[in-house]
Amino acid sequence: MRDLTDTAADAIRGIGLVALGYLIITLGDVAAKWTLPAVGVAGAMIWRGVFGAGTVVALAGRRATLRPVRVGLVLLRSFLHTLVSLAWYVAWLSMSLVDTYAVGFVAPLLMTLLAIPILGERIRWRRILSTTVGFAGVLIMLRPEGDLWTPAVLPLLAGVVLLAISRITMRVLARTETPECISFFLLLMHLPVGVLALCWFPSTLPSGTAVWVALVGLGACNGVAHWLFSRAYALAPVGALAPYEYTTMLWGGALGFLVFAEVPSWNTIAGAVVVAAAGLYNLHRERMRRREERAAQTS
Repeated sequence: MRDLTDTAADAIRGIGLVALGYLIITLGDVAAKWTLPAVGVAGAMIWRGVFGAGTVVALAGRRATLRPVRVGLVLLRSFLHTLVSLAWYVAWLSMSLVDTYAVGFVAPLLMTLLAIPILGERIRWRRILSTTVGFAGVLIMLRPEGDLWTPAVLPLLAGVVLLAISRITMRVLARTETPECISFFLLLMHLPVGVLALCWFPSTLPSGTAVWVALVGLGACNGVAHWLFSRAYALAPVGALAPYEYTTMLWGGALGFLVFAEVPSWNTIAGAVVVAAAGLYNLHRERMRRREERAAQTS
């Protein structure tokens, strides 16, 4: 049983890991959305599990680190997160990356609030401020025409709630499980859930070098990203890391334009600036807190 810390030094390390993880997982999301017309929702789930779990095994090095201590909680959290993936993949059949991210940004606020009763975290007012400002930036991004609210949003909103629970549970599991174990079983669970999803989302075998490269990239990016997330949430509290969920909007907007020719509107760009400012402010405050802690130790 490990103690969960809340020091400024660990928070800064956690922020660095989680910010890198969000960039990498956005690349994986682009690969997933690109391959969906070729392999379908269930196929993307299955191949994400195959190549993602394989990537984590390569990162682990020693198989012993993959053994779970709390088997039931590890499997439950893994299953819940596969439903998150399923909700996003279904949404991407008719929605852009930026729009799904905008809906998904309810999750950081839920995470920050749920961390108080579930984890007993001390949520500093500046963390709540940065999370709330980031959420305000998301509201700016929502298009006033109302075209965001389609039937696909309903399962996506359910996925957002499960995403917040999954992130909270990852912090709980950090007490006993290794990052390799947490990320391995999450991705491995995509295999049986993907096979089950074939009943509703028929799939075809991948064909063509480009599709296979994209599927390998999808799995590899998710394997590395979830490993980074697990390491970050073992270092820093949810309230410190939640605002960086918003950075996917920046990467998703840029990559959506480059790959899918999705042109972000002016309010999307304005909201992205607000989101970035909230994240940078949070990082600045953690650095200030680190200096204060060092000064207190030397005095």
